[in-house]
Amino acid sequence: MHIILVGPPGAGKGTQAANLVDEFGVPHIATGDIFRSAIKNKTQLGKKAKEYIDQGQLVPDEVTIGIVEERLSEDDCQEGFILDGFPRTVTQADALNDILADLNIKLDTVLNIEVSEEEVVRRLSGRRICSECGASYHLEFNPPQDKNICDKCSGELYQREDDEPETIKERLEVYKEQTEPLINYYKEKGILKSINGEAVPQEVFTRIKQELS
Repeated sequence: MHIILVGPPGAGKGTQAANLVDEFGVPHIATGDIFRSAIKNKTQLGKKAKEYIDQGQLVPDEVTIGIVEERLSEDDCQEGFILDGFPRTVTQADALNDILADLNIKLDTVLNIEVSEEEVVRRLSGRRICSECGASYHLEFNPPQDKNICDKCSGELYQREDDEPETIKERLEVYKEQTEPLINYYKEKGILKSINGEAVPQEVFTRIKQELS
């Protein structure tokens, strides 16, 4: 089962990827993780990526694509994978087609988890992080006993800049411009399955399994 997960920030892709890994026993390949791994292992592409990251620049497509290709070439991906965070653009999708063709891998499904802008803002703006131990809370779904204090260590809770409503809306605009064209790209290929992500995670996963079956 070779699957790509797409959806806006806060759609719950990480949660559903973990469910898919448990269900199918295939690796979850998140681009952030493979970047960190390549940098830690000091691969040639990892070193290049680090140069851009250290300068606060976006890693160019050719480096990102190369790092993804390195990971997909590993033995554990032959039987399946859950690809999360790549591709983000049609250009990257074209490159992925070439990588998979070289590896003789067929992409089965692109799962598009759909969540409204209002729901994304509600989910992300409620997140709070402990400044001391890093524990994560949500004011609505997983509230601390005191909205400003960590239950575990009594550290002060804060809201990440990324989770402020105005910043969330900016992130959604970037998503619409860059990633939404992928929806039509994969729809035309006949492998897109759209899932309503506005439910509790287990209910969303039940819908995903129904689509995959």
